[in-house]
Amino acid sequence: MENTIEQRVEKIKNDLSYFDDELDKYQFIIDLGKKLKDFKDEDKISKNIVHGCTSQVWLSCEKKDGILYFNGTSDAIIVKGLVYILLQIYSGLKAKDINEEEEDLLYELNLSEIITPNRQSGVIGMIKKIKEYALKV
Repeated sequence: MENTIEQRVEKIKNDLSYFDDELDKYQFIIDLGKKLKDFKDEDKISKNIVHGCTSQVWLSCEKKDGILYFNGTSDAIIVKGLVYILLQIYSGLKAKDINEEEEDLLYELNLSEIITPNRQSGVIGMIKKIKEYALKV
């Protein structure tokens, strides 16, 4: 896996740029969501809920040896793919690296062109939740 957030974003951006058609990009994002690790029912608790999403989204965080590992899921298939993308970007990093990152991921990944404003708000909510976890450790 790439070491920096910028490198990880660039990899996903390249993967998404492979598809010219928006429907193909949607399908790719949905397929990414199928790769999410199982999210335990006992982790579907209020402290793990992401606010600002139209669908239900849960994110959990575990710290091992100074590195943050995120897990997440959603009840919507497209959102599961967006969760997967964010986990690929942020999981496995130090809190300091997450807190210092200021990229506009919606813009960088050109997601604002293919997902609805409500979904965009959800992505922003997920990033905010990830940064909240990073601030607490």
